[in-house]
Amino acid sequence: MTNHSETTGSSENGDISGAAEPGQTDGTAHDGPGDEHQVTLRTPAELADALPYLLGYRPEDSIVLAALRDRDGRGRFGGRARLGIPASADDWAGAAGQLVHGLVIGSERRGVRPEQMVAYLCQEPARGETGRDVMERLRPLAQKLRVECGALDVPVVEALCISAGRFWSYCCDDQVCCPDEGVPMGLPGTSVLAAAATYAGLQVRGSLSELRARLLPGESATVEQVAALDAAATTLVSRILDAAGRSDVAEETLETAERAMRRLAEAPPVSGTPAQDLRDDQLLGYDEAAALILGLQDRTTRDRAAAWMEGDEAGPAMRLWRALARRCAGPYGEHAAAPLTLAGWVAWSTGDELEAREALAMALGADPDYLFARLLHQACNEGLDPESIRRCLREGRGGGGRTAGGASDAASNGASDGDGQSGAPAEREPAEPSSAPPPGRRRRSRSLAPANGARRRGRAQGREPGVRSVRPRTPSGSDRPGATGPGQTRSRVSGTRPTGRKDACPEGARTAERGTEGSESGSERP
Repeated sequence: MTNHSETTGSSENGDISGAAEPGQTDGTAHDGPGDEHQVTLRTPAELADALPYLLGYRPEDSIVLAALRDRDGRGRFGGRARLGIPASADDWAGAAGQLVHGLVIGSERRGVRPEQMVAYLCQEPARGETGRDVMERLRPLAQKLRVECGALDVPVVEALCISAGRFWSYCCDDQVCCPDEGVPMGLPGTSVLAAAATYAGLQVRGSLSELRARLLPGESATVEQVAALDAAATTLVSRILDAAGRSDVAEETLETAERAMRRLAEAPPVSGTPAQDLRDDQLLGYDEAAALILGLQDRTTRDRAAAWMEGDEAGPAMRLWRALARRCAGPYGEHAAAPLTLAGWVAWSTGDELEAREALAMALGADPDYLFARLLHQACNEGLDPESIRRCLREGRGGGGRTAGGASDAASNGASDGDGQSGAPAEREPAEPSSAPPPGRRRRSRSLAPANGARRRGRAQGREPGVRSVRPRTPSGSDRPGATGPGQTRSRVSGTRPTGRKDACPEGARTAERGTEGSESGSERP
């Protein structure tokens, strides 16, 4: 599976008071201006317990770095970075260098260079292994992290391995606090830090794999959904490739989506995330989902759907995009880029940055050339404010129509709102066919659907440039998106101060940086 680097938090997030000696770090949390609530982190155990609260979720198979800096005589948590642990030890040096340099350079770009680091290695034992075996096996990786940080004059003051419900310190050899057999992790939610986080409104989610499961196809729907997609492709593809038919398909797609959103909004609530997703799947028919998935491959249609991003529309839209992403099964995996990007946009627009980054990273995993996902992915990771994009979408919607590529233009042109210039390529689709691809960008020749007949018809009629054509492939790898989450409510608990934002869009689009194989996809960049 493709491995993306990930960086969370800004250099202003959180604070730590006191000396940052190995195994002894003081953390302070604030609840509001003038109203301080201190949480002190003094031992490796407390640092281990703090990890989920620093990230907003429980990392799996991950390298995590947390930057520390001094401010007014008090140490503070800065940016955090995560990268999946490469399966091959030969790739560890490269992964360590990528993560360390990315975090340090990203922090410097924000104007605050890290002065110290805390490193975490999180991995569950393989069959026949113990937690201690994992710790010893990963020791060279911990050393490479320390060397890379030392080369940049940023010492690692604590390095922890978390495995099988225990933790070990690579920096502390005191058998009293860090025995050879490891120290059991405390029960989740039972520490002082957990209580402070709850008081501050900080929600710690489950693992990233649990979050991704909401966006991945289920085995039960694969056969029926692929058959429905094949059937829909035989009729829809030729219509989409026809200028007049394309407009009709766009209106039908949006009307179908609106009906599905109303149905989801009116459904009685159920308890638990799996039950919620199952209910949504049952409310969406196979033929209906197939028509929506194929209709959203047209970028103009997708851009119009992106306007369902706030208010009463955001929740049902988010549920619909998740459900459609789960229906992109079998050879239609690449088609998931559109609903995943829409899910990422709605999540980011409503304040759920964690799901936004994951959905956008998954969209890039499905189609690395999907420019709207690249633009949003970069902007979200840069800590920019989505309001400039929302404003463009509101204006376009208020005008009674949208130009082709409107959402992508909003994402790229928003950079001009912030700094007067934009280096991001716009994902514009001309009104008339153009035979030459934009300079510097390779146009991929792909078909809308795997049906051979539809593919031949598409080639015979010529491809409308506003249609996003894709080659099917299998993807790698609360009800409302505005619910409280780490990206929405930044608790001031040990490294989670609200991030400063700029009302701007990214200065340039770049593909999510690829790391080594064999680990989860992350979603953030420094």
